[in-house]
Amino acid sequence: MATETRVQTPAYTKLELRTAYGPVYREVSTNPPREARADEIPVIDISGIYGDLEARKELASRVKHAAESTGFFYIKGHGIPESAIQGARKASRDFFKQSEEKKLLVSKDKGKWYNGYTGNQTAMASPTEGLDYRESFAWRYEPQYDPDPKDPSAVPAEVKPWIRGENYVWEGTDHIPGFKEGCITYWQECLKLARRLVRIFALCLDLPEDYFDSVTTYPGSDGVFNYYPAMSEEEAKASRDIGLGSHTDLQCFTLLWQDMIGGLQVLNNGGQWIKASPIEGTFVVNIGDYLMRLTNDRMKSTVHRVYNRSTVDRYSMPFFFGFNFNETCGVLPSCVDNDHPAKYEPISCGDWTQLRFEQTDVQPKVAVQ
Repeated sequence: MATETRVQTPAYTKLELRTAYGPVYREVSTNPPREARADEIPVIDISGIYGDLEARKELASRVKHAAESTGFFYIKGHGIPESAIQGARKASRDFFKQSEEKKLLVSKDKGKWYNGYTGNQTAMASPTEGLDYRESFAWRYEPQYDPDPKDPSAVPAEVKPWIRGENYVWEGTDHIPGFKEGCITYWQECLKLARRLVRIFALCLDLPEDYFDSVTTYPGSDGVFNYYPAMSEEEAKASRDIGLGSHTDLQCFTLLWQDMIGGLQVLNNGGQWIKASPIEGTFVVNIGDYLMRLTNDRMKSTVHRVYNRSTVDRYSMPFFFGFNFNETCGVLPSCVDNDHPAKYEPISCGDWTQLRFEQTDVQPKVAVQ
């Protein structure tokens, strides 16, 4: 008698994502997250970025493959000094260990451009995943701190309205020894690396290496500290909230330093969550929406989240890099042909970012107990 073999079909659930043009939905596997394979989120040694043109072209070929497949990769050999990382890490810890009253001195609500402090369980990146169990501190580009020296009084008239840094974040934290220095030093090192890395992306796209130089003189370049407070074992078992809900990043690409606690997860092409577990000495790089748009969807801005149920504190320090906010850019010439017409209208990086912020800055309609 023949035995019937039953093949289990993976179960899926619907995930709501907030985008610049309103909500979209994705089918996501309910299988437990698994560790990423090396071919899914590769580790790329980018020390060639400091070498000759041939070394940079060879690096570009590896970056291109990762950017066009999962849109995520780790980098080592990045050149960011350990002292800058540890200085920022200390600044982050010193800030978040303060009382709520002290942290609210630099509340995001005091500014216009999403700088400053956001409290725990006051945001919701994805409505289907509960409140974000996270605190954050953010600051944005100011020309006086640019590692490529800039005279603030000489900022071009067309750029000035798009400068998004706000000084209250430094005035309200000047009681924390070394805080501003720790933030700015780390931010400067990330910005220097990002300007080198965007040249690698130009090579990936069959463009002259300096193609993006003129649109990254006063760039979108946001520094953020994230703090995921420890939960007790009982809280972790009972919690329905997530560390940071499912989302894609806004600008061209992100450089992420994360501690060794873990929690970052990436949604692969099959709708399965895979873990981007910490690797000592690396940063995670991921493609953002604006670069995906400019490349006519060749490079992938991938959904990711932080799933946090840790009984110890977790810290991360992302740096978000984009173009000068005043520059209107369309699909790149190397990404269109007769078979692949441009999918998107030109838009400035600033307008694009503002659209996303307006969609995602929605106060959760959930009572915080």
